[in-house]
Amino acid sequence: MKLVLSIIGILLILSGSIWFLQGINILPGSFMTGDPQWSINGGITAGIGAVVLLIANRRKGGKADKKND
Repeated sequence: MKLVLSIIGILLILSGSIWFLQGINILPGSFMTGDPQWSINGGITAGIGAVVLLIANRRKGGKADKKND
């Protein structure tokens, strides 16, 4: 589950970053280029991806983790 969430988080960050850069007119070549709505959508998507990645990689304070320390 941790691996799946990490992959989803990374993909969300990457796609959100691309949308953001297209929205602020840095990456040209699509219908999203220069549209501020896509920069907002990209920022939100990248933020959600970061949260998913943080949740996937947080440590739990259970007995199993204490044995490995």
